[in-house]
Amino acid sequence: MRIVVVSAGLSSPSSTRLLADRLTAATLEHVAAETEVIELRELATEIAQHFVTGFPPARLAAALDAVAAADGLIAVTPVFAGSYSGLFKSFFDLIDKDSLTGKPVLLGATGGTARHSLVTEHALRPLFTYLRALVLPTAVYAASEDWGEEGLAQRIARAGGELARFTTPAAVPGQGHAPDVDTAAAIAPRSLTGAITSVDPADGFVTVPFEQRLAALRVP
Repeated sequence: MRIVVVSAGLSSPSSTRLLADRLTAATLEHVAAETEVIELRELATEIAQHFVTGFPPARLAAALDAVAAADGLIAVTPVFAGSYSGLFKSFFDLIDKDSLTGKPVLLGATGGTARHSLVTEHALRPLFTYLRALVLPTAVYAASEDWGEEGLAQRIARAGGELARFTTPAAVPGQGHAPDVDTAAAIAPRSLTGAITSVDPADGFVTVPFEQRLAALRVP
C-alpha cells in the first residue's frame, strides 16, 4: 500500500508541511504503508513549463505518476486570498482527469487566522469532488493559534483514522480465504440510513426520534 502526500507550502520549514507530516503520522498509526512526499515548491518551475510546453519535465512526470498510482492521498495547501494556493491548483490542473476517480483523499489547509477555517469545504472539497475522488468526511484546517491545542490533535487523529480505514484492502471472496466482514465494514462505515460516516459501526449508534428532539425544545 502506498500513500502519497502533496504539500504546497512555500517556505522551509512550513506549517503546511508540518500539518502534512502530522496527518501522515496519524494515518500510519492505523495502517502499514509506504509514503512519498511531494513538495510542490520544488516543482514550481516544472509546473509552469508544463503549462507552456504541454510536456512535463521528468521530476514533474514522476510526481504526477505517483499521485495517479497511490492507494491514498493527503493534500495540504496554505490559504491564499481565502482559497487554495495557485501552485496547489496548478499541480492538480495537470492531473489526468480520471486518475483520482475513487481514490481516498484527506484534505488539509493552513492559515494565519481561524476566519479561513471553511476553506476545506468551499474550495478544496469541491475541487476533489469534481475530480471524482473519494473525499474523506474529516478535513483538517490549522490556524496559527491551533498548534499545540488539543482540538487540532483530535481532528488530525480522526482524519488519519479515516484515511487508514478507507485505504485498507478488504478480503476478496474466492481469493484463498473468507471475506473479512470487520475489515469490509471499516473501509466504508455507514450510518443506519446508509450514509458514509466517520463513526465506526462497532461503537454502536444511538438514534433519537425527531419528535423526541422537538419535545425537548418545548418551553414548560
